[in-house]
Amino acid sequence: MKQTLTVGDFSRVTHLSVKTLRHYHQVGLLDPDEVDPDTGYRYYAPDQVPTAQVIRRLRDLGMPIADVKAVLATSDTTARGEVIASHLDRLETELAQTRAAVESLRNLLQRPAAASIEYRTVPPCPAMGITSAVDRGDLLPWWQGALGELHAAVQAQGLAPAGAPGGLYESEIFQDDHGQATVFVPTEGPVRPIGRVEPLLIPAAELAVITHHGPLADVDLTYGELGAYTFRHEISVAGPLREYYVRDARHSSDPSQWTTEIGWPIFRAEHDQ
Repeated sequence: MKQTLTVGDFSRVTHLSVKTLRHYHQVGLLDPDEVDPDTGYRYYAPDQVPTAQVIRRLRDLGMPIADVKAVLATSDTTARGEVIASHLDRLETELAQTRAAVESLRNLLQRPAAASIEYRTVPPCPAMGITSAVDRGDLLPWWQGALGELHAAVQAQGLAPAGAPGGLYESEIFQDDHGQATVFVPTEGPVRPIGRVEPLLIPAAELAVITHHGPLADVDLTYGELGAYTFRHEISVAGPLREYYVRDARHSSDPSQWTTEIGWPIFRAEHDQ
C-alpha cells in the first residue's frame, strides 16, 4: 500500500502551514501527490519532503514563486544556479540600499546644528560641460559618468581646470522627477566639442551657499537646510540649483571625505552687495 501523509502531517514534517500548502497547491508550486475526488482531502508523499524544504528556504529568502518554479522545474544545475545567483544578487543590492537608508536616517537623527550659510556673487565662467535631460532616479549614475567623461576630455585636450567642477540642476528634476542637468569643469583655453562634451559659458548668479560634507546620498538634508533658509528670509528666486565639487572621488575614494558646496539662487538688494 502506498504511504501518504495527510496535509496536517505534511505540515508538521515540513514546518509549512496548512494555509501555505493550500496556497502552493493553488499556484502550482507544490501539488499534493493525491487529492481525494470525493472529499477534496490532500495527501502528500514522503519523497515530497525535500522539495518542500527547498521551497521553504527559497521563499524565506524572498524568492518570487515564478523563480522558485524555475529552480524546481530544471535538472540543469547550471540553469538552477543562475536563477539562485540572480536572486542573491538582488538581495545584496536591496541589503546595500537598506544599509544606506539606515545610515541616512541615523545621520538625520544625529545631525549637528545647521551649517553656516554665506552669500556669494558668482561671475560668468567659461567651461567644458555635458547637458542632458535626466530622470531623478538616474541622476547620480549620470553625474558620475558625465563628470568622469569631462575629466578625461580636459586631460585629452591639454586644458587646465580653472576651478572646482560643478553642476546645474533645473527645478523640474525635483518637482517632476525629470529635467535638465549640466555638469561642467571650468577651463582655461578653447574647448573642442566631442561627443557629449561642449564648450559652455556658466552664467553669473547670486547664490546662498552651504557646504555639505560627506557622500551625496544624504545631500538632501543639506539642501533642506539651505532651501528653508532662503524661503524663511524671502530671498529665493527661480533658477537652477548649483553644486561645486570641492573635494570628490578625484581626491579620495572615501565618500565621507568629500566636500560639496551647494548654491541656491537668491535676490540680493543693493545694500547687501
